[in-house]
Amino acid sequence: MESKAVQSNSRFDAVKWLVVFVLIAVGVVGNQYFSAESLLYRVLALVALAIVAALVALQTDRGRRFATLLKEARVEIRKVVWPTRPELVQTTVIVVVFVLVVSLLLWGMDSIISWLVAGFIG
Repeated sequence: MESKAVQSNSRFDAVKWLVVFVLIAVGVVGNQYFSAESLLYRVLALVALAIVAALVALQTDRGRRFATLLKEARVEIRKVVWPTRPELVQTTVIVVVFVLVVSLLLWGMDSIISWLVAGFIG
């Protein structure tokens, strides 16, 4: 019984995705056609079309799975332990100092190799 419901949904999913692409195309063409109009009105129309397209896309199977993915990602991001400001500053200083030391070493090695090659070639 469920497989018929899934097949029915997948059949309508193609139509829903077609509606999404048509809405996007209408936004692109409409923005070009109404280029003489105020930028504010065009942006508001594009935002409205984008919201409608997103709502239609979320009604599809892939859209629902994407929304679930976003919810799960948000939960995982909340589990992250973010560094404190002093930890951040200390780590940044360490990285900058390390980059400076390595760049000086590379510059020194490049100078020595250039001097040797210039002496060898003449």
